[in-house]
Amino acid sequence: QVQLVESGGGLVQPGGSLSLSCAVSGPIFSINAMGWYRQAPGKQRELVAVITSGGSRNYADSVKGRFTISRDNAKNTLYLQMNSLKSEDTAVYYCNAKHSVVPIDYWGQGTQVTVSS
Repeated sequence: QVQLVESGGGLVQPGGSLSLSCAVSGPIFSINAMGWYRQAPGKQRELVAVITSGGSRNYADSVKGRFTISRDNAKNTLYLQMNSLKSEDTAVYYCNAKHSVVPIDYWGQGTQVTVSS
């Protein structure tokens, strides 16, 4: 069973930066794409950024130019660097991994990011 553990959330002022990490354990050979999702209060969970095993990246329009997703396969860790944060970025951020063969999604427990002055 793949396990994902996020870290790095917290409180930051508008315009500030924050970096999230997601440690991956278990049968990582079964993982293909990985990504970050977020869910704000009263809203549906939405995709923030995704990176494939080959390194291709895609971002939600709302975070393009501000957020950067990366993965370190040697450390089994996924990252999300968030710059120029806005109040609307406030949400619980979830790490996601997709099985490479069957339609299975793995999720972390989530980490809270709050952007406020």
